[in-house]
Amino acid sequence: MWKRRKSNADGDAPAKKYQKKSSANQSNANDSESIVVCEVANNKRVSVRIFNGNVMVDIRETYENSAGEKCPGKKGIALTLDQWNILREHVDEIDKVVADHK
Repeated sequence: MWKRRKSNADGDAPAKKYQKKSSANQSNANDSESIVVCEVANNKRVSVRIFNGNVMVDIRETYENSAGEKCPGKKGIALTLDQWNILREHVDEIDKVVADHK
């Protein structure tokens, strides 16, 4: 269910919080190298990467940069191992529903 935004005493929307960019983000760049497991479509792929010390299964759209390299886009989802295992447990149910709707 959707929740309404809380407003402050003046009735204005709360101020947005922005993440500060720092050199710490650059040091984590090596930590987020990914291994492409498969190309699902021309611009969609599944990869496994380590982010902040956690293994993530990343299902994401890609785009080509000016150098012609495929780069991960904003659209996608990164699942932790716990979330990935829950999804795997329900694959048979998902397959059944998909088959019923073909």
